[in-house]
Amino acid sequence: MTGYSTIAAVDLGSNSFHCQIARVVGDQLYPLDALREPVRLGAGLTSDKLLDDEAQARALACLQRFGERLRGFDRHAVRAIGTNALRVAKNGAAFLRKAEAALGFPIEVVAGREEARLIYLGVAHHLPATREKRLVVDIGGGSTEFIIGAGYKPLRLDSLFMGCVSYSLRYFPDGKVTKSAMKQAEIAARAELQPMVNRFSRTNWQHAAGSSGTARALAEIIKLNGFDDDAITPDGMDRLRAHLVKAGDMSKVGLAGLRPDRVPVLPGGVAIMNAVLSELRIDSMVAAAGAMREGVLYDMLGRFHHKDMRDITVAQFMQRYHVDAPQARRVGTLALKLYHKLAGSDADETAPQYLAWAAKLHEIGISVAYSGYHRHSAYIITHAEMPGFSRDEQTRLAALVLAHRRSLKKVADRIDVQVDWTAVLSLRLAALLCRGRTDIALPPLQGRAQGKRFRLEIDAEWLQRFPLTASALSSEAREWDRIGRELKIPGIEETEPAVDMALAG
Repeated sequence: MTGYSTIAAVDLGSNSFHCQIARVVGDQLYPLDALREPVRLGAGLTSDKLLDDEAQARALACLQRFGERLRGFDRHAVRAIGTNALRVAKNGAAFLRKAEAALGFPIEVVAGREEARLIYLGVAHHLPATREKRLVVDIGGGSTEFIIGAGYKPLRLDSLFMGCVSYSLRYFPDGKVTKSAMKQAEIAARAELQPMVNRFSRTNWQHAAGSSGTARALAEIIKLNGFDDDAITPDGMDRLRAHLVKAGDMSKVGLAGLRPDRVPVLPGGVAIMNAVLSELRIDSMVAAAGAMREGVLYDMLGRFHHKDMRDITVAQFMQRYHVDAPQARRVGTLALKLYHKLAGSDADETAPQYLAWAAKLHEIGISVAYSGYHRHSAYIITHAEMPGFSRDEQTRLAALVLAHRRSLKKVADRIDVQVDWTAVLSLRLAALLCRGRTDIALPPLQGRAQGKRFRLEIDAEWLQRFPLTASALSSEAREWDRIGRELKIPGIEETEPAVDMALAG
């Protein structure tokens, strides 16, 4: 991937939207500009998990402003990430189409653990180097992420469906804070934490850090109001909780360091943080400068320098599912060669990367069962935690793997981009021609794609010598015809009688 001198990350959080721009110098990033708006997208989620019109309007207006700042950036120099609110919204796909038009760049929705990985990457680059393990807690608007890591490497990741926006709306409606409501919110948060307490307990790390807006706001409020020193501590949080309950109404809370946009979501953040400190036995937590948006920037930097986390994940999956690496290499090499011949000047720049990944992962389902292994492979890719991949990227990769053999009808409604059909054909032909799982000398191959028509030219004499392959290619042509597309292989009809005789013999 080409490097860029300036890159940008857009974080569509459930509470705030952020746009972070940085200059790239070697392996370092230098901040150039930062935009933040308290959109509170999560507050617009209705009881039936739909984003209401007001929240959408706030979000789109913000993204239009961000889009103006990013105008002129190459599409690969900007990465926009959607988090919890967009993960759960039933009308999220429809909203994303409008959001991408407003911003002017694609938006990825990532899973909770991928969000956690990016958070840790951002935090780790802003904390002093140490060999000791760190716990990082990020209380967002709709979810809370937990990471234990060492250096720049996350070791344990988790994401819980609780955040300062959702908890404030549920337990402190209209900003009313009572002792009973605070107790209920903390009990609910502690119940969410219970399944992961052992994996993230005090014995597994040496230092604790809080990232993003909630942690930084709490640390500043605690310090400026004399509740404790520079850190987030149980004693400081107890005093802050007592202050909120005594005021009884967030409109009457007078706290130094409390920004107006943080007022509606503070009580939910307080309840969650108190539960986290109690359940994980944290006696002191520092507020870290880094957050997910910085992690996105460093992840982009890694991709530019050929340290793409997605490549690492694919390699790990190959090892985990005992993939036949030489066969994956054969299929991948041929698929890429065929794709470039078929697509020609219309080649999509991202397709070769997906073809390479698909070739490496198309047989992981064999570890489940050989029968229908392509379906097992696609299922694993769709539902597994794949660090570095967004939800849309996993969906696209799974569709390509699912389509690499057998019926094409099962994926006809999942592939709606013309170039993806060319990638599908390339992978199918590569898997077919490499069926023998040995290195064989193939004849020169030529091909091209024109709309719904594909043409593959292969030496007729070679086909006569390989009747099984010729028969498979003939069947492949008929499969494309069944979905209203044409695969023309000149001379394949002439080989069929010879194929039939050879098979009969």
